[in-house]
Amino acid sequence: MWDRSFLILHGVENRRPEGHWERELAMDLRERGEQVFYPQLPDTDRPSLADWTDAIRSELALMRGEKVVIAHSLACAAWMHLAAADAASANPLAADRVLLVSPPGPAAYDWDVIAGFTTVGLDLAALRLASKSVRLACSDADPYCTEGAAEHYGRPLGCEVDVIPGGGHITPDDGYGRWPSALAWCLDESERLVPNA
Repeated sequence: MWDRSFLILHGVENRRPEGHWERELAMDLRERGEQVFYPQLPDTDRPSLADWTDAIRSELALMRGEKVVIAHSLACAAWMHLAAADAASANPLAADRVLLVSPPGPAAYDWDVIAGFTTVGLDLAALRLASKSVRLACSDADPYCTEGAAEHYGRPLGCEVDVIPGGGHITPDDGYGRWPSALAWCLDESERLVPNA
């Protein structure tokens, strides 16, 4: 019987490529005998919020034990929308721990491809993203969150925040293939997310 399971969610235009820290994380967790869900979300080039949230709910239904979600980029926005919808229906999201990495900022939603995922208008302070803990890992130099995710999301969400100096959008192009501290956090929620050496 699994005592925990992990759900790893990618962003727009992401086909779970080799060398991406999320793919490396999925492999590293599986090598340790962990149960990992790492789905390809539908229509990654022109995503639909409804399709993504439906897919995420389906994955959540398969998880057992402690449920740990790791979301990158646009998947962070999808997770926030799920939390808002579930709060309105009085059904809390079935996740124990959540790690949000590099959520897009308000200006990013000017791009029509992701406009339907905008978090503008969500009451971030009222969202309950997980039953135990939420951590935000973000850069101080993310071109997709020029507003600064630590301030824009971290403060209203009231979550723990780890700022990655100069980390860009925290992708392989920014030096984040294998990311040891992401794995460390998955295995122990007290671990902080730190820059790759």
